[in-house]
Amino acid sequence: MTVVQNADVATPTDLLSEHEREVLAAAGYGQRAGFGASPVLLVVDVNHNFCGDQPAPILESVQTWRNSCGEHAWEALPHLRRVIDAARRSGIPVIYTTGQDPRPDGLDSGRWADKNRRRGEDTGAHRGVGNRIMPQIAPTEADIVIAKPKPSAFFATQLASLLVELGADTVLVCGSTTSGCVRATVLDGFSLNYRMGVIAECTFDRIQLSHRVNLLDMDQKYADVVSLQESLAYLEELR
Repeated sequence: MTVVQNADVATPTDLLSEHEREVLAAAGYGQRAGFGASPVLLVVDVNHNFCGDQPAPILESVQTWRNSCGEHAWEALPHLRRVIDAARRSGIPVIYTTGQDPRPDGLDSGRWADKNRRRGEDTGAHRGVGNRIMPQIAPTEADIVIAKPKPSAFFATQLASLLVELGADTVLVCGSTTSGCVRATVLDGFSLNYRMGVIAECTFDRIQLSHRVNLLDMDQKYADVVSLQESLAYLEELR
C-alpha cells in the first residue's frame, strides 16, 4: 500500500486556541490515514455557476453568477489543471461532477429554494450554461462526468458503483465549495470506507473562513488534507 507520510500541508490550525489544540491532541484526532494504491481524482462542480465566466472580484461576479466564488475559483484553476494532468499521465481515473440543470418550473428546487432568494435565476439565462465545466479543465472523452442533484457527489448518482467497478480504494477530492459539495462528498465517501483526500490548493469557497474551518475539520476527522505538491508526488509514484 502506498501511504502518504508527509504532513507539510498548512492546515489552518491557527484558527484554534492553544486549549483547543490540546483538546484535539488529547482526543487523538488528526492522525494521517494515508492513501491506497488505487485512487481516483474527483473534481467537484468546477463550473461557470461557481467560477463565473471571467476572473472578476467576487462581489462583481456574484451579481451575474449567484454562486460564484470569484477570484478564489480562478486562483484554484491552474492548480486543478496540474493535478488533472498528473492523474491522466499516471492512468488514474478522473471523474467530474456538475449540477443538474433545473426544471423550468422549479419543481426540483427542493430546499435549495428555501435557503437562497435568488434560486429562481437558475431557470433563466444561465440554464444550460451554468453547469458547464470550466474550459481550463475540460474533461476528455476518457473522463467520467456525473450530473448530481444535491451537494454530495454520492447522493442519487452512480458514483459509488463506478468506484466499485474501478476497484478504487482512495478518492482525491478537489473543487467547490469546500464547505458545501466538497465536504458533503468527503463525509459520504468516508462513510463508505474510502480513504479520502482533499487537495488544499485545489478547493475553494466564497467565504475564506468557511474554506479554512472546513479544511481543518475534515483533516481532523474525515480525510487527509494534502498539499498540491504532495498530491503530485503521490500520483507520480503510481505512474
